[in-house]
Amino acid sequence: MAVIIAGIIFSYLLGSVPTAYLAGYLLKGEDIRKLGSGNVGATNALRVLGKGPGITVLLIDILKGALAVTAAGDFIIGHSNQEFPAVLLRVGCGIAAVAGHNWPVFLGFKGGKGVATTLGVLIGLALRIPGLGLILGLVVLTWAAVFALTKIVSIASVCAGILLPVYLAVFGFPVFWIAAGGIFGFLGVLRHRSNISRFLKGREKRIF
Repeated sequence: MAVIIAGIIFSYLLGSVPTAYLAGYLLKGEDIRKLGSGNVGATNALRVLGKGPGITVLLIDILKGALAVTAAGDFIIGHSNQEFPAVLLRVGCGIAAVAGHNWPVFLGFKGGKGVATTLGVLIGLALRIPGLGLILGLVVLTWAAVFALTKIVSIASVCAGILLPVYLAVFGFPVFWIAAGGIFGFLGVLRHRSNISRFLKGREKRIF
């Protein structure tokens, strides 16, 4: 039990690493929370710091989620264990990583939106759980399609998050996976409430 708790805590702390915040100070000597949209995430890093740093922040935030469910999960339960308690632990580590990004202990529990870290979690789960690769592909395609139509990252992310549990249900995944998808989708919508409000008022910014 102590090892499991340690894995959850590790995943939360891993997710809490404020990549965009650190990049802002290293590259501009400024607090990124006071620049652009004020969000501590890859989209604001892209706007404020440029394409190279923005993409780097994105990749590191994705890596945080992937490592939480692969490295941390493998250390505790082993690479190939697909029994329910093991899967539950991996999902728990993933949720902890996203929570860490959204509410990081290092920034007074005020973080990013969790989109890239959630993607990393899905990638990590797809690498360990058969069948999830299809769901991952559908989520990515959904994001890409909505973004192509709107050029708005937040709305593409919200749509992808909402449809995640729907895809799991349509393709016959157990209730556990549908509920897990619902949690990840809910966390995404929760962090994007202000974006949704601005979008409905026609004031949400396009990425370019």
